[in-house]
Amino acid sequence: MPRIGSGKRYAQAAFELALEKDELESWRTGLTKVAGVITDRELMGLLENPKLPFDTKKRLLGEQLGKVSPLVLNLACLLMGRGKLRIVDGILQQYGRLLDAHYGIEHAEVITAVPLDDEDKKTLASRFAQMVGHRVIIDARTDPTIIGGVKARIGDMLIDGSTKNALESLRRSLAWAGR
Repeated sequence: MPRIGSGKRYAQAAFELALEKDELESWRTGLTKVAGVITDRELMGLLENPKLPFDTKKRLLGEQLGKVSPLVLNLACLLMGRGKLRIVDGILQQYGRLLDAHYGIEHAEVITAVPLDDEDKKTLASRFAQMVGHRVIIDARTDPTIIGGVKARIGDMLIDGSTKNALESLRRSLAWAGR
């Protein structure tokens, strides 16, 4: 089975090229179009067919993408030639994060026991923005095992205000006091 990576290196290279050419948003648009290609099963079947000549695949891909930067098309062709076109979603996600960082926007991966509503997300984003000094976007998910509270990761910073962590700290304190 082929190994499918996150596309971090491709995203970094794409971001550096886009920054150099001052085409940050057009690259995002182009990568979004390429990501749309992989949802078309019939087209992907053709693009992954080893019997189909590469030039034919390139023409099909170019027709499907329409007007995109030639460098975006080159990246898509490179990925197709290496059998890695399916990692374009990961590349798009990583590119988006690099673009956000360039614009001074941080992402906070937030874990709660119950789903957050929009008001809770706004409140957390505001508090985290005060902590890091940048605008923060909340990427929320739920995990009932934390019992309650919030766990968050913003860059290298980890904030663990979960009930599970508090109970674990209490257990360690009591065990230490009992010695």
